[in-house]
Amino acid sequence: MDLIHAGLGASSEDRADRFYVGVLGLEKSLPKTLERELGLALFGIDADLTMLNYKGQGVHFEIFVLPGPVTSRPEVAHTCLQVADLAALVGRCRQAGARVIEVPKGDKTLTFVADFDGNLFEMKGA
Repeated sequence: MDLIHAGLGASSEDRADRFYVGVLGLEKSLPKTLERELGLALFGIDADLTMLNYKGQGVHFEIFVLPGPVTSRPEVAHTCLQVADLAALVGRCRQAGARVIEVPKGDKTLTFVADFDGNLFEMKGA
């Protein structure tokens, strides 16, 4: 089984760009529109949605710019990414103002970061 993409919500294209391009270093393709009819049928959102795609080595995020504030979601929902240099990524997150959560677990530290709309990512070093 392969993960094709992870679909997440964002409150603006700028906020998404700041995290997915600015912090994670992914490449962004041209925005597309998910027509209102599909947004309503798939997600219960009665509006056209801007769909942004960010891709990098083996990872693809499909980000939907949502009308109004992004609703809160359960804190257990997250995507786990393995990165080459965890310390450098954590530094970029802190510098950009993204939330970093580091929790000791035995002789390890669990590292989670949140994008600017609260989507959580567990980060593991290579």
